[in-house]
Amino acid sequence: MNNRNLLLLKILLFLFALNSLSLCLYFTSHSRTLTPSQTDTQARHSLSLNRLPLTDQNRHPYRYSKPWPILPSYLPWSQTTQVPFRSCEAYFGNGFTNRVDLLKPKKDLTLNRMGWFKCWFSETLRSSVCEGGGLRMDPGKIKMSRGGEILEEVIGRGEEEELPEFQTGAFQIDGGDGISGEDQRLVTQEFLDEYVPHGEIVKHTMRELIGSVRIVPTTELQCNEWIEEPTLLVTRFEYANLFHTFTDWYSAYVASRVTGLPNRPHLVFVDGHCRASLEETWKALFSSLRYAKNFSGPVCFRHLILSPLGYETPLFKGLNEDINCHGASAPDLWQHPDDQKTARLSEFGEMIKAAFGFPVHRHRIEKPASGPNVLFVRREDYLAHPRHHGKVESRLSNEQEVFDALKSWVSNHKECKINLVNGLFAHMSMKEQVRAIQDASVIIGAHGAGLTHIVSAMPKTVILEIISSQYRRPHFALIAGWKGLEYHAINLEGSFASPPVVIDKLNNIMRSLGC
Repeated sequence: MNNRNLLLLKILLFLFALNSLSLCLYFTSHSRTLTPSQTDTQARHSLSLNRLPLTDQNRHPYRYSKPWPILPSYLPWSQTTQVPFRSCEAYFGNGFTNRVDLLKPKKDLTLNRMGWFKCWFSETLRSSVCEGGGLRMDPGKIKMSRGGEILEEVIGRGEEEELPEFQTGAFQIDGGDGISGEDQRLVTQEFLDEYVPHGEIVKHTMRELIGSVRIVPTTELQCNEWIEEPTLLVTRFEYANLFHTFTDWYSAYVASRVTGLPNRPHLVFVDGHCRASLEETWKALFSSLRYAKNFSGPVCFRHLILSPLGYETPLFKGLNEDINCHGASAPDLWQHPDDQKTARLSEFGEMIKAAFGFPVHRHRIEKPASGPNVLFVRREDYLAHPRHHGKVESRLSNEQEVFDALKSWVSNHKECKINLVNGLFAHMSMKEQVRAIQDASVIIGAHGAGLTHIVSAMPKTVILEIISSQYRRPHFALIAGWKGLEYHAINLEGSFASPPVVIDKLNNIMRSLGC
């Protein structure tokens, strides 16, 4: 008996040690791993902080930065040159491996402030994540509307008024005491063509911003306030469209991870768009949000990150470029790396859910007492932006008829109880929309931006897209594939869907789910 007790004790001790080791490895993988370049950056930040006296008048008012949540699908964003060209990690993760230093700090500690600037270039995406310190922004020299207004106050305003035009002196960087006061650009035209190319983008605002930066002596870098916390500059184009805003969210998230930020950055919109409902998610994802024109005068940043445009993300590039990637779980990829698989979109979907306070550690859909949820994402009329007439273009001409038919079928379904959810997203907050997505076993909808929410869907969610002949676009088939979700499509000859055909397709899906 004593031998048996001793054996049980040894087994318990072994299991305890194994569990402790697993927890240690898990939290270590979620912590920030500093590369030599990032260590240098932190050292420069500390040095700069010690040299720059601050007063209560010019110290930035908010100091709190939100921590990164622990995400089940997270994999380390380590800086390595071993990311294969056009691999899934190169597209969706840290393919920004080519470091280009444009301005390095001088080693002479007798100098006052000293700026630094570098870019991380992706050969696969042909874009760069750039960052720097000791940078000054003068909102008075950025020509654009103020931004952040109530929509009804700016009806009819042109888009060209909302996009930035950078005048001389809009952005400056501290060059130290040893440089002349002559006009000195940070980058050359050749650098921009190589590392921040136009591509198919007609107005590349981040390229124009970087091209506008001037190196100035320390004495000329006069600021009304200093922002101590890492800050992300973002320019949005189709800011009221959910799909395009998802590309902006993803680009901002990737830029934050690539630069190894220990906490979620603060945001500054370098555009003059009015307020939109999608700002709810921006504020949830990041630490704070301000519009560039809302600053009262010149502002300086200890650490500034420039987010690539949403058009430069794989979510958008995949519409015209073959990105051969398939969704997989992070644990599987950790044990069996595969260049043709990714968990990055699942990671980002969890980031959105965590930002709104939803649990991210369950991988199965919790079926309510009324049965599994079938979410029908609806398209509704609403006023989106100052140039919008308030009418949404129909992609499914008999949408209400299809919904009513599904409602009748669900009420008479004998095999199991099904809860049909009316996804009136235009009348729901973003948090409510994300909740509806995560609770759905099946998501149905006509082709439209609202389906982009499937990025936050659970791993076993099934997608059924109804596609009219005028809108045969691969947006959501691609996202479903990159997430590893089961996807079905009903391709229409026009914009009219036969309710029996939709019901039959849904019935087959429900049977496959055991209902």
